[in-house]
Amino acid sequence: MTDPVSAQDQGTSKVPSLQKTPTGIGGLDALTFGGLPEGRPTLMCGAAGCGKTLFGVTFLVKGIEEYGEPGVFMSFEERQEELATNVASLGFDLDGLVERKKLVVDYVRLERGEIEQAGDYDLEGLFVRLGHAIDTIGAKRVVLDTVEALFAGLEDSATLRSELRRLFAFLKTKGVTAIVTAERGEGQLTRYGIEEYVSDCVILLDNRVIDQVTTRRLRVVKYRGSSHGTNEYPFLIDEQGITVLPITSAGLAHEVSSEVISSGVAGLDTMLGRHGYYRGSSVLVSGSAGTGKSTLAASFVDAACARGERSLFFAFEESPAQVTRNMASVGIDLQRHREAGLLKFEAARPSLYGFEMHLARMHRDIDTFNPSVIVVDPISAFRGPSVEVNATLLRLADICKSRGITALFTSLLSSGDSMNDSERNVSSLMDIWISLADVEANGERNRVLSLLKARGMNHSKQLREYRLTDQGIDMVPVYVGPDGVLTGTARVAQEAREREVEQTRQDAVAGRRRVLERRRLAVERQIAELQAELESEEAEVTRMGEQDDVQATNRDADRSVMSTLRGDM
Repeated sequence: MTDPVSAQDQGTSKVPSLQKTPTGIGGLDALTFGGLPEGRPTLMCGAAGCGKTLFGVTFLVKGIEEYGEPGVFMSFEERQEELATNVASLGFDLDGLVERKKLVVDYVRLERGEIEQAGDYDLEGLFVRLGHAIDTIGAKRVVLDTVEALFAGLEDSATLRSELRRLFAFLKTKGVTAIVTAERGEGQLTRYGIEEYVSDCVILLDNRVIDQVTTRRLRVVKYRGSSHGTNEYPFLIDEQGITVLPITSAGLAHEVSSEVISSGVAGLDTMLGRHGYYRGSSVLVSGSAGTGKSTLAASFVDAACARGERSLFFAFEESPAQVTRNMASVGIDLQRHREAGLLKFEAARPSLYGFEMHLARMHRDIDTFNPSVIVVDPISAFRGPSVEVNATLLRLADICKSRGITALFTSLLSSGDSMNDSERNVSSLMDIWISLADVEANGERNRVLSLLKARGMNHSKQLREYRLTDQGIDMVPVYVGPDGVLTGTARVAQEAREREVEQTRQDAVAGRRRVLERRRLAVERQIAELQAELESEEAEVTRMGEQDDVQATNRDADRSVMSTLRGDM
């Protein structure tokens, strides 16, 4: 026997397989690889309150509505009116099916005090009654609820085994697929400990209470001629019927996408190497109270809905109305997405179910709504063993990855600087881890964001301050002062000090420039004066040279005249 994951490839085998009848309960059909053995009886046992009768009714109703197979419900404990009333909350109209001749509900009254073994004990009367009901509508499915009522006064185990075999053989000869319910015994599956040995398929239902929280589980104990899931699987019974979660581990064979989608915060996108999240990745947003985890999640959902994608928001601390109102205060209008049918909220207190019941519920909601992105806010609301929390989130992450759903989880960090085991285990499951923190300085708190990891992409290692504004989350540009990254008023004060220093420097430079300008002007004046003196001296020298020329000319003339007068030749 194998689990569903390890047996997925068995459908390609050429070995003739056992014919099976689908129950119409998706999870149960998945873990049994097709349903219950066709034309054979299945024993469904469990303690009171496990849901045996509801499984049987669902098997019949689904068979009629989805597969066109009429059915017979033979009850030894409830009348038709009581049964119809009890299952009406699941949306089943038994009276309507009876009127349409698709279902026969036969109540057989048996009083324990009237049943005594006297001579040969047989079920011929029951066979006649059951056979008539089957033949009347051509039934293909039968439910007997419960088998103990038939043998309440019977103490001979040999006769009990013989009559059980006759009962099961009769069902086989009629060619019907049957569910026979039985009560859980002390130290054994059933009260008599015989029913499971003569059954072809045995399904055990369990309803356990741990820390005041009820969890229903299902296990296929036996399945002749077929492989099946052998683990315990949680199942949920609510107004939407029965939901079985068959997957214990989806393996690591899921497809991955290189498509990148926006986080809804432009500044955060720039910090991621690919400017967003990979589609189908798991994102963890952790931080202390008041850091804006839900706001970041709502921004992610808002961006997805703006792209026309369906979003599913699982809220475990606030009601949908409260989340919608609070996000409106920071400029994120989730109501319009709800009205457009793109956003759906599923809210419940963590204490309403156990871990696996919540997982079964979320699995069903994902199947029904078929979202592109989901948000779980917060996972830290779940209290319990870290192993169970980790296993539940692993299954949910695997479900999302196998369907290409991008999942964002928020988590409230515990007090102190160190993580506890649960937080450490959860973070290891995630592809992207965003840490939000409050930084206290100068008597105030400021919010900072950092990326601790982002698988498959390079990312910023810088701390970034962010603010919650009327237009959503605003990532403040990085500012690194002399003592590191500064935020809030510390940043404002440091910027003011730097502006003062810069202004002082600029004033000093301006003063030096004015002094230099005065000196330049003084030097220019001196140069002008010296130039003027030089020009004056040059003019004087020129004038003196001209006078010398004139005097020389006059002397030459005087000598010529004197020579003429002396008669010199």
